Amino acid sequence: MSEKSVKSVPDSGGELRTVRQSLVSAGAHGTRLVTRSVLRRLKGGRPNPVSMKSMAKPFVRFTAKFATQPDAVITAEMRLLQNTTILSSSALMSLISREPMRVAAPERGDPRFKDDSWNDTIYFNFLMQAYLMSDRWINDTIDDVRGLDERDRHKVRFFTNQVLDALAPSNFVLTNPEVLRETVDTRGRNLVRGFANFLRDLDKADGQLSFRMSDPDAFEVGVNLADTPGDVVYQNDLMQLIQYRPTTETVHRRPLLVVPPWINKYYILDLGAKKSFIRYWVEKGHTVFVISWVNPGKEHANKGFEDYMLEGPVEALDAIEKATGEREVNTVGYCIGGTLLGCSLAWLAARGDDRVKSATFFNSMLDFSNVGDIKAFIDEDMIAKMEKAMKKRGYLDGTAMASAFNMLRANSLIWSFYINNYLLGRDTPPFDLLYWNTDSTRLPAAMHSFYLRNMYLENRLVEPGGITLAGTPIDLGQIKVPAYFASAIEDHIAPWVSCYKGSRYLGGPVRFVLGGSGHIAGIINPPYKHKYGYRINENTDLSPDEWLAGAEEYEGSWWPDWVEWAKQFGGGEVAARTPGEGELPIIEAAPGSYLRNEPAPETPSKPKAVAAKRTARKPATGNSSQSQSSRKSEKTG
Repeated sequence: MSEKSVKSVPDSGGELRTVRQSLVSAGAHGTRLVTRSVLRRLKGGRPNPVSMKSMAKPFVRFTAKFATQPDAVITAEMRLLQNTTILSSSALMSLISREPMRVAAPERGDPRFKDDSWNDTIYFNFLMQAYLMSDRWINDTIDDVRGLDERDRHKVRFFTNQVLDALAPSNFVLTNPEVLRETVDTRGRNLVRGFANFLRDLDKADGQLSFRMSDPDAFEVGVNLADTPGDVVYQNDLMQLIQYRPTTETVHRRPLLVVPPWINKYYILDLGAKKSFIRYWVEKGHTVFVISWVNPGKEHANKGFEDYMLEGPVEALDAIEKATGEREVNTVGYCIGGTLLGCSLAWLAARGDDRVKSATFFNSMLDFSNVGDIKAFIDEDMIAKMEKAMKKRGYLDGTAMASAFNMLRANSLIWSFYINNYLLGRDTPPFDLLYWNTDSTRLPAAMHSFYLRNMYLENRLVEPGGITLAGTPIDLGQIKVPAYFASAIEDHIAPWVSCYKGSRYLGGPVRFVLGGSGHIAGIINPPYKHKYGYRINENTDLSPDEWLAGAEEYEGSWWPDWVEWAKQFGGGEVAARTPGEGELPIIEAAPGSYLRNEPAPETPSKPKAVAAKRTARKPATGNSSQSQSSRKSEKTG
């Protein structure tokens, strides 16, 4: 667009300056993008872990089956003819009556068709109905083909739906009523701004399209995220251990060790004061320790799953004893952190180590027989391609994993931002959860390969001795400690049915709680919001369907239920503990260097005289009669 054509657009409240700035910005980003694209191609480009062979094979087998089943072909043709007849006749009646059609409705909560014009305007209503009927006809045809392996059927359906989602009328200027209105009202300025946003995002992601989901300048870790007061008291190659400062005069004797996922950063549990689960635990009288995983580089390529176990929760147990004088702890694991916690508990149990007295699992899978849509990315070809890509760098880039997860909910996590950012030309509003979602981390090659093959591909964790870690066969049945499982009914990453099935492999008592919403909102659901609700059925010997049918529903957050459950394993009360008062000196303030992707400071030494000083403790109650000195002298197994 020339300067002259820009001047011909009437200025309204500084809109002309905005358009000019957008064009200048687009030009600058475009120049940098071309330069980076050339350099990236000279270097061989960013490795793509998705195997096209793995995507193509199921479609070839589907086509072969479909072509040899005339009845399935005839059924598809008859259904298409029937749908076309219904759509045509309904459209004719709509033109005559001037009333919109009602032959196909979007699924409840579909964000694409929320504008009133999709139902009130005949043109847009026809587009929506035609699209929905075509979408369902294609999926019905996929389901009708007989003799197709269910994995192949799932892949065909999943990747076909990715294309169908991309072709939705909501994704185009002339067929989206909201975008069309905005384009007319602003005389196309929204498209100019959107194009500038498009080039900006390409430039930012080095030529790979990555949608901006939140205002990147609205949040800062340590300021308005990950801001619960605490200190790093221990560190190694893989993690920093944060001890949080107490806000109560007394605390439960047994500290709480939290093992977060390393696919994303731990501060999902610390999203500011109101949403922070960590702050909530502290306020309820827990001495909270949280592992903050390093964002691995090439030097961590050979770090395996057992290294994450030994240098993660196992070393953390030793460090907690030094920091507090307490040998016994309670534990929490989130997502893959819960999978690691389960492996660690089985490993400790096999060695006679009884330091852990209870375990909580948030959206954690131990049984990988039903992993939902993510299984579309899991097969031998996919993993082999990913391993080849990781071998070059020593790790899997976090954006690859983030893209796969976003595809599981493409309309919400991809196309909604495409419309907002590029078609409407708007800036993304601040959203702490989505800011965290884009703050992805890398995954070491050895660890990720082991995890994908042994868990997702072969589901060996549920087999006694199916996997061996640090020379010890893992048997989940040896875990006898009480366990609390919290899952979310709409979770698309760790389906609740799989989490429930996994809980039944443990050898101790289990309490299973099913919250509302999805993988994140179902867990990060503070009581003040009064949202989603949860279900509980005390009988966990039932099938998932039977458990759900007999579950009692409660309003609000399940957090208070966990607090009441955890009280019985607190071990009595002692005076509140402050970071640095034990044998471990403070290394730096939370959230620490690993979270900030900065080099960690040197671990300071602590004078013996200082380390020997202990604040007076309130006499413990319950089963806490064992003295600190005697607990210290016990072997940890």
